[in-house]
Amino acid sequence: MNKQQAQERIKKLKKVINYHRYLYHVLEHQEISEGALDSLKHELYQLEQQFPELITPDSPTQRVGGEPLEGFEKVKRKSPMLSLEDVFGQKELEDWQNYLERLIPNQKFDYFAEMKIDGFAISLIYKNGVFWQGSTRGDGITGEDVTQNLKTIESIPLKLEIHGKLLSKDYDPPSASSHSSLRSEWAPIERNLKREIEIRGEVYMEKKDFEKFNQERKKRGEPAYANPRNLAAGSIRQLDPKLAASRPLKFLAYNIITDLGQTLHSQEHQVLPQMGFKTDPGKVCKDLDEIVDFWKDIIKKRERLPFQIDGIVINVDDNSLFQKLGKVGKSPRGARAFKFSPAQATTVVEDIKIQIGRTGAATPVAHLKPVEVGGVTITRATLHNEDEIKRLGVKIGDTVIIDRAGDVIPEVVKVMKDLRTGQEKEFKMPKACPVCGSQLIKAAKEAIWRCPSSECQAKQKRYFYHFISKGAFDIKGVGPRIIDQLIEENLVTDPADLFELKEGDLIPLERFAEKSAQNLVQALSKSKKIILARF
Repeated sequence: MNKQQAQERIKKLKKVINYHRYLYHVLEHQEISEGALDSLKHELYQLEQQFPELITPDSPTQRVGGEPLEGFEKVKRKSPMLSLEDVFGQKELEDWQNYLERLIPNQKFDYFAEMKIDGFAISLIYKNGVFWQGSTRGDGITGEDVTQNLKTIESIPLKLEIHGKLLSKDYDPPSASSHSSLRSEWAPIERNLKREIEIRGEVYMEKKDFEKFNQERKKRGEPAYANPRNLAAGSIRQLDPKLAASRPLKFLAYNIITDLGQTLHSQEHQVLPQMGFKTDPGKVCKDLDEIVDFWKDIIKKRERLPFQIDGIVINVDDNSLFQKLGKVGKSPRGARAFKFSPAQATTVVEDIKIQIGRTGAATPVAHLKPVEVGGVTITRATLHNEDEIKRLGVKIGDTVIIDRAGDVIPEVVKVMKDLRTGQEKEFKMPKACPVCGSQLIKAAKEAIWRCPSSECQAKQKRYFYHFISKGAFDIKGVGPRIIDQLIEENLVTDPADLFELKEGDLIPLERFAEKSAQNLVQALSKSKKIILARF
């Protein structure tokens, strides 16, 4: 992509992202999933990194959240609430570390990793140890004063107190060799609590409470909320504290903004519980491998967690290094959100081709610019049939939303028509089978075109693939590549021929030796008897 093309793409991305961000953050409504929106923002960020001269102050990557709502007093904070740049894989994580090492050469970085709870970000100010003011993120600098609503949340302490013994006498902080003892830094903790202190974190609702709340709304004939985050945000950004008090909201702290002597971010997560806040204990990670291990471990635990998370947050643990790294736009250089792969993402349809199935069904398949969805890289997505293409209005060259919920076949669910350039091409359903050339036919009241030829090699291969699959004969060690080879060598023309194969038929074939031929024949023999349902 050249600079002019990038400039046009960036312009369209900005417009679409701003529209959906306004819907989500201001009107509390969404037309596309958060995963799809994250994917668009990530593409914009990558293009701006490739062409930094195209970054403008009004870019969505340069601001945080939406405009404050009318009806609340405005709060201007001393330290901006920054947003985090996302990374979606180990390669991008490595790129980030290389970036940090270029900024501060010959520096060893330790990291602190914690769960990224999917909540509503707020800031709490304490004066003389008493909760004085709470505000929303707003635009990063100016937020909304929602103090009265936040006071209804039991997990937000109204007064800071030291709960239990702050530090054991034998505490040994991380990286003790390069940092002074946490104990000596925090010795005057009681006196520090009398200062003006800012704590940041997330208001959230647990999954079980959210489900119960929605069930009650449905009984009253009221619309259900889409997710716990929307409900938490809606509860805080309304003018009646009694409404907030009636909802089971909770608060999780993740940051102490005020300098109370802490030298490491990990120390803050040890001190916050002592001050009366719930927090994620997280983990100090010495390298990227430990970060990835922590990320994978959290993925395994994700469904069992009481609240929703969408990734982990990684901070450079040393606060002085974090400050030295500074920020770019409205994002700190020393932190990243390592997101879980979304069930939806955006990509470009590079072509549409017809695939012939085992029954002769001619299915249009979108060939995509590679994109990671649901933890795997996707390059193909079904378009089902000609009618579905017309319903979606998809064209070759379109930017589309791909869905892969669970383990289903990826499919195109929406076309981002606002990102069109005018160079997109209409797709026309072919009249003939692209494999054997037979005229396609469509039965009355059917949406599917089919190849009628019994000699069509594509149909033949697909039928073989089905025959050997787990749901049918479940023949171990036989896959599409071997089937293709056997058909091309004219060793099989019908699935029954598989059971007639001998070792001598297979040994002359490429990639086959005596042992592998023997294993295949044995696997075929074992598969001769199957239950009736599979047959």
